[in-house]
Amino acid sequence: MESIRAPQVAGYFYPADSEKLQKEINLLLDISKPVKKIKNIFGIISPHAGYPYSGKTAAHVYNLVKGKKYKRVVIISPSHSEYFPGTSVYDGDAYQTPLGNLEVDKEFREQLTEGSRTIYKGIEGHRKEHALEVQLPFVQSVLTEFKIVPVVMGDQGKLFVDELAERLAKILDDETLIIASSDMSHFHSKIEADKLDSIVEKRINSFDFERLQKDLDLRNTEACGGGPIVVMMKAASLRNKKHSMVIHRSDSGDVTGDNSGVVGYLSAVVYGD
Repeated sequence: MESIRAPQVAGYFYPADSEKLQKEINLLLDISKPVKKIKNIFGIISPHAGYPYSGKTAAHVYNLVKGKKYKRVVIISPSHSEYFPGTSVYDGDAYQTPLGNLEVDKEFREQLTEGSRTIYKGIEGHRKEHALEVQLPFVQSVLTEFKIVPVVMGDQGKLFVDELAERLAKILDDETLIIASSDMSHFHSKIEADKLDSIVEKRINSFDFERLQKDLDLRNTEACGGGPIVVMMKAASLRNKKHSMVIHRSDSGDVTGDNSGVVGYLSAVVYGD
């Protein structure tokens, strides 16, 4: 391997030491056991804040896929640090975390980007992005023998959302898991955050990604990874997997005790019959 994307937020969002990191993730998984098992899982939605804040919410949904067999994991993330038009699929060989390297599925990457005007191989969005990176140690802790497809959306407009969803739906198989990385509302009071985040929860629970897209466009609600969420749900619909359910919801105030300006977190699962 020649081009390996090194961790950017290790020691900040999660422990940089591999033993401490594994211990923290194992603890989060142990205290977040799922109430029931869900079969035919197409994808999951997971938050991307520091593990002390959103790790428990993320662990709830990662427990649902623990031990399942997937050939590849497609992680779709928003871009926080840079804007660019379209969708960037990492053009390197691997992503590195303190738990080891994750090889990129180059064959799938070629299929996803070939002939597209908005989805391309690049480094854009991958240089410093935390939203994608923080998912990886969790994935490494619950799955084995898989490759990754790191995808960052520089623009979450409907044009880009629709093309990514449609192209994914065409090339996906049952050996692929999709992860949509997103936090919810930012820096509202706990009461207001609950109102905003409950709209996303309602749309997910009713599998209504079209209304979720409209709510996001009209700013009726907030989700920094709203585009990735809609992409995954639309791709699932095109593959005739039309069920989704919120597994856990929380906010930063639950940890800090400061409810004056919180960040909302949500985890969910998308699945078939």
